[in-house]
Amino acid sequence: MNFTPFLPAISKEAQKKISREVRSWRLHMRLHMTFQELARWINPIVRGWMQYYGAYYRTSLHLLLQRINTYLLRWIRKKYRRLRAFRRAHACWLRITRQHPRLFAQWAWTPTFW
Repeated sequence: MNFTPFLPAISKEAQKKISREVRSWRLHMRLHMTFQELARWINPIVRGWMQYYGAYYRTSLHLLLQRINTYLLRWIRKKYRRLRAFRRAHACWLRITRQHPRLFAQWAWTPTFW
């Protein structure tokens, strides 16, 4: 009897495709948008990925979702001059994720970044 292990996680190709799409958004360049506008634009897309690819093995998406959070932190640092320093931006990030935990869809699974 042969046992073939199967792990219903996101494939490497799909992960690369999604990463390319997230990079193509160029979030750090959208300085004219507010946080709420970014959330309205990003959430339906990210929520769809979370429902489709994370249905069975959600931890395989954590790195991708953390990367999106990293791009959002980069956006904060570029938009607000007083938050250019990492420590200040990190403190702002913690405050925002605590005060508005459902602002972005990926914060339900991982509010951190790397």
